[in-house]
Amino acid sequence: MGQQSLIYAFVARGTVILAEYTEFTGNFTTIASQCLMKLPASNNKFTYNCDGHTFNYLVEDGFTYCVVAVESVGRQVPIAFLDRVKEDFTKRYGGGKAATAAANSLNREFGSKLKEHMQYCVDHPEEISKLAKVQAQVSEVKGVMMENIEKVLDRGEKIELLVDKTENLRSQAQDFRQQGTKSKESRLIHSTASIILLLRAKKLMIFSSFSSVLWPSHCAQVLHFVLVFAKCWMVTGLIVSNHRVFLDAMYV
Repeated sequence: MGQQSLIYAFVARGTVILAEYTEFTGNFTTIASQCLMKLPASNNKFTYNCDGHTFNYLVEDGFTYCVVAVESVGRQVPIAFLDRVKEDFTKRYGGGKAATAAANSLNREFGSKLKEHMQYCVDHPEEISKLAKVQAQVSEVKGVMMENIEKVLDRGEKIELLVDKTENLRSQAQDFRQQGTKSKESRLIHSTASIILLLRAKKLMIFSSFSSVLWPSHCAQVLHFVLVFAKCWMVTGLIVSNHRVFLDAMYV
């Protein structure tokens, strides 16, 4: 593929051409300018065919990037060229003097860059082709994602159903936490009661051992049974009535 595959390029703000480059002569410059006057202002890519040539345009944010190519080149190389030029131009002049520059005032600065990008795209067609395939795949994935989202948005009842399910899950999670807290409190009360009963039983055993020295053995056994039963009943009553187990049970 020779350099003459891409024969003319320019960058314009609106209809004002700021920089351009070509090594050839012909009426293609006039045709490209006429097409520029008729381009829609919306961001998009456009291609026109005329006399065995393609006139390719990329419009974005008020600036237009154009390249004229021989028709046999196809569209991948011209479109790749436009993307490269747009990226380079935006980095150099985005928000800068390009917004107020006069016609052809950027030729000296950016005309040589147009030549470099033109040469690169002509010399690396395989790389350009691979890049174009990747970009096409990415665009296809984006299209599928947007289509799926639009399908979901068209079914409002499905979204409401999902919201209801989410609220139910939140409610169930809150109930589970509350039940877990109650279960912990119950286990704590049970453990506390067991400890108190154990401590009180030890005290009763000591008292019983002491009393058996003063009283007959059978009296001590009866007293021990009565005291244990009474303490168990009192502790159980305290647990059922309220949770002040430590304070009330220890001073019974």
